[in-house]
Amino acid sequence: MKLKIKKNDLNEKLNIVSKAISTKNIIPVLSGIKLDLKKEGLFFTSSNDEIVIETFLPKEKIENIEEEGTIIIPGKYFLEIIRKIDEEFINIETDGLKIIISTKRGEYTLNGMNSNEFPNIKMDLLENPIILNQKILKNIVNQTSFAVSTQESRPVLTGINFKIEGNKIECVATDSYRLAKKIIYIDQEQQEKINIVVPGKNLIELTKILNDDDENLELHIFSNNILVKTKDMLFQSRLLNNSYPDTSKLIPENFELTLELNLQEFYNIIDRVSLLTSEKEKNLIKMQIKENELILTSISQEIGKMEESINIKKDNEINMLIAYSSKYMMEALRTLKCETVQIKLNSEIKPIIIKNIEDDNLIQLVVPIKTF
Repeated sequence: MKLKIKKNDLNEKLNIVSKAISTKNIIPVLSGIKLDLKKEGLFFTSSNDEIVIETFLPKEKIENIEEEGTIIIPGKYFLEIIRKIDEEFINIETDGLKIIISTKRGEYTLNGMNSNEFPNIKMDLLENPIILNQKILKNIVNQTSFAVSTQESRPVLTGINFKIEGNKIECVATDSYRLAKKIIYIDQEQQEKINIVVPGKNLIELTKILNDDDENLELHIFSNNILVKTKDMLFQSRLLNNSYPDTSKLIPENFELTLELNLQEFYNIIDRVSLLTSEKEKNLIKMQIKENELILTSISQEIGKMEESINIKKDNEINMLIAYSSKYMMEALRTLKCETVQIKLNSEIKPIIIKNIEDDNLIQLVVPIKTF
């Protein structure tokens, strides 16, 4: 392998495949990036057993290709060298299982590995994939992934549940203390129902790669994996095998009390009042609804007390006292891109529903904390 390439073009592709480099050295080749230089361009592949990423730099973006070839390079060190080189162009060539990176001012040599040792991974494509806007998929993940569980005791809850029926896609994440649900509609009708669970951490890595523009991507869904295809990348993730719990009955249809208030003001008050709270105490704050006022309070026996109020609209004269995690409430509020938020309540022990007043397609749920 021998080529000359612009540093920025190389760096862009390395930033993509670096998301799948394994940090666990159980299988040495998985800590590397497979480079495969062909006449049509340079292919980059990485895998950590959870996800596989392949991206491509066409020959038109490579200054010079002298000799084709393939090698696995140690990902961490190659990335750092390329990032820190202060030159426009970089020369890369292999000498057996050594890779030599050179510029006008320096030369770096790394020990590589035989590319035949890299896992033989199939990246299958369907004839009729689901077409989705990149920005929409990023929003779906950002509005739900924060609610996935971090506990491996229930592995299925560490994922996001995608249900696809007709032209409707419903995405749900829950750790059993809160729930996020997002619904979108697509142009094409799906002939078969799809019900899969994708690991949340894998989807978060995907969002770091996707653009914020209006380009489309393809979703290729199989029994054991999901493959996302953009114009210059393939991203494949395994699926979680267990059945996702039925969450349809967790969201009430009727409510005793509905509040309307300014989202940013509400968020800022929670942020201030929760200064005394801690993870140990579940970031507990109390919310008292009294007349047309909402009073938020937090108490620390060692430090002191915080209290602040905000004016609200409500649909009846019911007053209520309810406690919840300020952390969970703030994370839910951050997903709502609106001016006015609705808080829907039934009692101090039943789930709190948080909604954008103008959008029924995103629902956040927070389970209250019993304090009495």
